[in-house]
Amino acid sequence: MSQVKYVDRKNTNCNKWDGQTGMFGEEGLLPLWVADMDFQVPECVTKALSNYVSQGVFGYYKVPDTYYQAFINWEKQYHSYEVHREWIRFSPGVVSAFNWITQFMTRPDDTVIVLTPVYYPFLHAIQNNHRRLITSDLINTSGVYTIDFEDFEQKIIENHVSLFIFCSPHNPVGRVWTQDELKTLLDICRKHHVFVISDEIHQDLTFAGNTHIPSFSAGDYDDMMITVTAPSKTFNLAGCQNSVIVIPDEELRKKWDEYVTGIRILGGNAFGYIAAEAAYSGGHEWFEEVKEIVYENYLLVKNTFAKELPDVVVSPLEGTYLSWIDMKAYVKPEDIKDFMQKKCRLALDYGDWFGGERFSSFVRMNLATSQENVKKAVEAMIAGCIH
Repeated sequence: MSQVKYVDRKNTNCNKWDGQTGMFGEEGLLPLWVADMDFQVPECVTKALSNYVSQGVFGYYKVPDTYYQAFINWEKQYHSYEVHREWIRFSPGVVSAFNWITQFMTRPDDTVIVLTPVYYPFLHAIQNNHRRLITSDLINTSGVYTIDFEDFEQKIIENHVSLFIFCSPHNPVGRVWTQDELKTLLDICRKHHVFVISDEIHQDLTFAGNTHIPSFSAGDYDDMMITVTAPSKTFNLAGCQNSVIVIPDEELRKKWDEYVTGIRILGGNAFGYIAAEAAYSGGHEWFEEVKEIVYENYLLVKNTFAKELPDVVVSPLEGTYLSWIDMKAYVKPEDIKDFMQKKCRLALDYGDWFGGERFSSFVRMNLATSQENVKKAVEAMIAGCIH
């Protein structure tokens, strides 16, 4: 019996379904943009939250040791990474976390580098905190992306870069970085005294034999890096606002602790802790089924385009539940937004959001929804190109 249930989220104050006006200027589009799932969370999560709600008192919450142990056990089981309890810190989200780290590890006008195309809140964090953005484009070979290490290092040298915000697995291109890639990249950062924020929120969502390697596991980088992750992508818990920050180095933990003490965000709400602990402890079977659904949706996208619009380039899905699709063979980059929204009636993430106009021919599609929704979207794009 399936543990994963699709939910019609319309009229539930769901941002993806009911909050399209802010991003697209209208409602009523088929939404495959915001990176959350249209699936009910694991039953163990709803039971744990229901038990908490039923006692009817929502005072100050003491975070139990079992919360930390659930995450520690998960990391060891799925990523062969031994996290110590004292390394773990809290933030309400990974976006909050990398904004905070940017503030206390750099100064205004310092330079920060990213690998583009990349999750656009990275760009916002740099710009909104008055740091200088430097981009190094990934090499795109027929939809397969690799790192241009020479360009990356040269830009670090030329621009005196002090911080690198890294996405692993990479959103939006779907790469799961190898041990060699990680080591080469982080050794460059070590050589030039560049601090690293490793955003590993998609760490659990890997496919087709690809294995996520925690950045800390790639070598001796504890004193130059902080990792941010969360159960939100894995278990669809974004609304619970509970993220896990891993800081093995004592001096870096002191910097983190001083910063969060200054802004008085020392912990989260009870619902987030309870949901995260329950998911990490009991959500294993649900998680494995979700991965199967996501990968089947990816194959539907890939194979349907290959048959009907063979020059559409769908990047291989090694990780994340997001498909990166290049439409330039059929749609002019300057027409892509009108094509998707007006002709196809779709709400997708547009490529230029991820680093500028050079990515305008791309869209990012969320695959964590029903196969029916994915099929509708693909059919709409095919019909739009043919007619």
